[in-house]
Amino acid sequence: MSQQSAAFLDLAGPRLWRARLKALRTRAASGRAGRRLIAHHAIEFILDRLAGGAEAGPHERAIAALAQDAVVLARGLPLDARNRLRGMVRDSLDGDSTLVPLFHLLRTAALQRARGFEVRFTGLAGERHDLLITRAGIEAEIVCDVVSAEDGREVHRGAWVRLVDQVDPDLQTWLAAHPGRYLLKLTLPQGLRVADASLPALHARIRDMLASQRRSDHDEAAVLRLDPLMLAASQAGEAGLLRTVREAFGEQAHLALTNAGGSVLVMAARAGREDEISAAIHRRLAALAPARLSGTRPGILAVLVEDTDAREWRGLHERLELEVEARQFLTRREARAVVAVSCCSRLELFAATGAVPEGELRFRNPSHPAAKAAALAPSILSSI
Repeated sequence: MSQQSAAFLDLAGPRLWRARLKALRTRAASGRAGRRLIAHHAIEFILDRLAGGAEAGPHERAIAALAQDAVVLARGLPLDARNRLRGMVRDSLDGDSTLVPLFHLLRTAALQRARGFEVRFTGLAGERHDLLITRAGIEAEIVCDVVSAEDGREVHRGAWVRLVDQVDPDLQTWLAAHPGRYLLKLTLPQGLRVADASLPALHARIRDMLASQRRSDHDEAAVLRLDPLMLAASQAGEAGLLRTVREAFGEQAHLALTNAGGSVLVMAARAGREDEISAAIHRRLAALAPARLSGTRPGILAVLVEDTDAREWRGLHERLELEVEARQFLTRREARAVVAVSCCSRLELFAATGAVPEGELRFRNPSHPAAKAAALAPSILSSI
């Protein structure tokens, strides 16, 4: 595992890799935002640990195998394509970018090879699509893309985590002077985003509300209310308490807990309307198909849904939200070249517990001329 990971690091260049990991560790030093960053850049941290000789578990083995695929791929590419691959690796190590899009591409190729397809990385040769798969003389183009679930949320998780880190010292100070158990409810009709001025403004409002001993504050941007925590099981541990609050406020609530001595305050935030993650995926599919597919071959859109957790991902497919939006998209004019859509998440990328069978959810377009092609069946037959 260490040799495989070290060989992948060479694609980026040892100096760039060391600088990247140093920067990530500095940014991840503390707080909830730090823990979120570690999770967001999990592939980089895994590869770095493996290159240092760390023991590999199931998640690490899945990532190491894809890293090895990248190394093997690079060795067999002509110079221009190899340089494009190196450029993808380096671009993935800049700013907030991650290796997820590249590893999604590598994993999609691995899935198709396992299904008996010949796979070519045509995107690295300059084509608009990423992969060209061939089986029994029939070809199909594949476009790999990553869609953030944040695009369908009014309250972004990244903004919520930053708010919690900012307000946590104020809450601890307040709890020290007001022992007990409390619930701070936030309704945010205008949402909350990292880049918005609403983030520091909301922090200031919470801080001022606590300092003035008020129990409520409201305007068109936010409704805040502070009450004693009266929920059943409020004496339970942190996990049980948050589970109880989530049951009361719904799956889409953003939760955080602050402790000070024996006192507890739970913050629960919701947007003014329901999340529309599947609708955001629909919009992305409609943009991808005409821009990335040639229209001369059957096309497959392979989407990884980023910024979801296991609970949310499970809900999206168990409630058939992904299926409904994918099938609606497949009826649109923009989908004429699309024979199938597939969706996966980090659970499948990391071979984690809760991953869907076959490693993806698939939805076939029954109106496409190639929909009944037996050669393409392993990659286009609907999984639901």
